Amino acid sequence: MSVLVYTESEQGKFKKAAFEVASYAKAVADKLGTTVTAVALNVNDTSELGNYGVDKVLSVSNTELATFNAKAYAEVIKQAAEKESSKVVIISSSADSKYLAPLLAVGLNAGFASNVIEAPSNMSPFTVKRSAFTNKAFEIAQINTDVKIIGVSNNAFGLVENSGSASSEDFSPSIPELGVSVKSVDKATDKVTIADAEIVVSAGRGLKGPENWGMIEELADVLGAATACSKPVSDLGWRPHSEHVGQTGKPVASNLYIAIGISGAIQHLAGINASKVKVVVNTDAEAPFFKAADYGVVGDAFDVVPQLIEKLKTFKAQQ
Repeated sequence: MSVLVYTESEQGKFKKAAFEVASYAKAVADKLGTTVTAVALNVNDTSELGNYGVDKVLSVSNTELATFNAKAYAEVIKQAAEKESSKVVIISSSADSKYLAPLLAVGLNAGFASNVIEAPSNMSPFTVKRSAFTNKAFEIAQINTDVKIIGVSNNAFGLVENSGSASSEDFSPSIPELGVSVKSVDKATDKVTIADAEIVVSAGRGLKGPENWGMIEELADVLGAATACSKPVSDLGWRPHSEHVGQTGKPVASNLYIAIGISGAIQHLAGINASKVKVVVNTDAEAPFFKAADYGVVGDAFDVVPQLIEKLKTFKAQQ
């Protein structure tokens, strides 16, 4: 009766979230006195999961599953859970998993708790702590169904290394009719994605135009960060909609979030509130973002950011 964990991947490699959910699954398995089995789809090398507590990997190789399809992926995980007699299934809180979770819950007749931030405090009844109301409150939730699905909030539990190795087993589940055909996917391969980023550098209309985004990208490069933007910026076409973060865009749960020239509308703050440390640079000392920020700089981005870049470069050169 293994704890089952779905480990997300892209282009044949695990995402950072895969190791976080594996770490969480190991914590649950230790409490239950059992092992961890992972489901991996089209991953070239699954051995790294052993470093995060996974004992066995059900490896699926199927070109039909090269791109995410919620219906098909839910069916694969369901069949894996049934094969392993798993009573607890762990997934991430990524955008893909949020589509996947309700289908999987229906398929397994399972209760589902999203945005979970800690290992279960009690196993009977099964009790978890989750964030609620766009990270403004916490809820202690009980799952009373026989099968339980946990969605782990990004960057909440962290990566916990465990010395061990994971055996690999080929797994060939039956694939349902997909219903959707993906012709092609174009992705930037040389940038840190918002979902996996430890640090996010975001900017708003205070940048005055798309021609000034070079310094934001340079700051992100120095920090090894992802770039993001506010909704008005993406609406104006200055930056792609894939970079829009906030309640109406992509949620951010980074360890460090730097907001430059963003006033801090309530929808934006709601989407980035899960970030652990928030820094704001703005000319307006009364901007709402300052009330939510851990650190703030009242100043012109065109003066502050170049100086910050130079200081960071000097600091890194001394390491």
